[in-house]
Amino acid sequence: MNIPFSPPYIDQDVIDEVVNSLQSGWITTGPKVKALEHEVIRLSGAPQALCVNSWTSGAMLMLKWFGVGAGDEVIVPAYTYSATALSVLHCGAKPVMIDIKDDFTIDIDEVRKKITPNTKVIMPVDIAGWPCDYAAVNELVNEPAVKALFKANHKNQEKLGRILVLSDAAHSIGAKIDGMETGVLTDVTIFSFHAVKNITTAEGGVICLNLPAPFDNEAEYAWLRMMSLNGQTKDAFTKSKAGGWRYDIVDLGLKINMPDVCAAIGLAQIKKYDHNLLLERKRVFDQYSKAFSNLPWAQVPPQQDGKRTSSCHLYALRIKNITEQQRDAIIDEISKTGVAVNVHFIPMPMLKLFKDLGYDIKDFPRAFDNYSREISLPIYPQLTTEQVDYIIKAVVDAYDKVIVA
Repeated sequence: MNIPFSPPYIDQDVIDEVVNSLQSGWITTGPKVKALEHEVIRLSGAPQALCVNSWTSGAMLMLKWFGVGAGDEVIVPAYTYSATALSVLHCGAKPVMIDIKDDFTIDIDEVRKKITPNTKVIMPVDIAGWPCDYAAVNELVNEPAVKALFKANHKNQEKLGRILVLSDAAHSIGAKIDGMETGVLTDVTIFSFHAVKNITTAEGGVICLNLPAPFDNEAEYAWLRMMSLNGQTKDAFTKSKAGGWRYDIVDLGLKINMPDVCAAIGLAQIKKYDHNLLLERKRVFDQYSKAFSNLPWAQVPPQQDGKRTSSCHLYALRIKNITEQQRDAIIDEISKTGVAVNVHFIPMPMLKLFKDLGYDIKDFPRAFDNYSREISLPIYPQLTTEQVDYIIKAVVDAYDKVIVA
């Protein structure tokens, strides 16, 4: 049996929505993007949502909007995909890396130690769809002593008057804390619509704005939308109307808009996400957890803890008391059965770019420990009960062959 790791969910509704976009004669940013933004607002409860062409570009845009640049610091976990820190580097700022807790989320106690007058943003990451303790993060940035330390050097920094909390929610659309959706848990939330995500637009992302007063989220959306189109005062759809050709360039923007033909894929998916696709992911997640919870060597990932609920983006299984080399050997054995698995993630300090910048994995022991024992199993709506049973057996047999034998 051959089981891919994470194929996109493409049904007839997706095909019909894409064909409709193609037949409409309009394939770049237009009505499909606007409809997808409305669906994100419906799902998340965020005041505003702006679709862009990737999570990374969305993060760069928001850091630029907040005036982050040379000499500034952005706090990020060491355990995440590199885009989290790359967006900071692209702005000329410094990523300040923090170790993680056992549940993969950023360690708030360590965050506190790293805050300086140069800290402009804290960017927690919801690994595998498990949301961070945002109540603790929000409480931290609003502490009088921390606010007093904040040094504003941009109009939006002055307006906020504290560190911005930007949630890297690439994995966590549909996750909840105390019944509240990701998208309204921080100042800014950015979801990914990459090909392997719970909702996909092939490539893409969406920025959810939940800025406090005195910010006007609608006005900020309008500005950011313009900035996602090279700082141009009219988008192509508006310019295409009779007599609508004249425009201006008012700021140094980026070209990061999402096309309608891509938005169509996500639009079809998001309409059935919370009552169908998300429940199917949970079904697979629960089947794994029921099986692995009975095995003394398996550490199952969190799905719910009374407050937080995962979006079940990844099934991040960890194997107790093994080395990185043994984990790799187990993956090799699983692969022989036709099951594709993955590892999420190689901590950033282990990657050449970051090592060359002076980061050292020895400073992040919990990140390394989690990475060295982690195996991501396939989890998506198309998986059948029989296929999941096959994957479970492949993992158990591989463990027995590498560790027990």
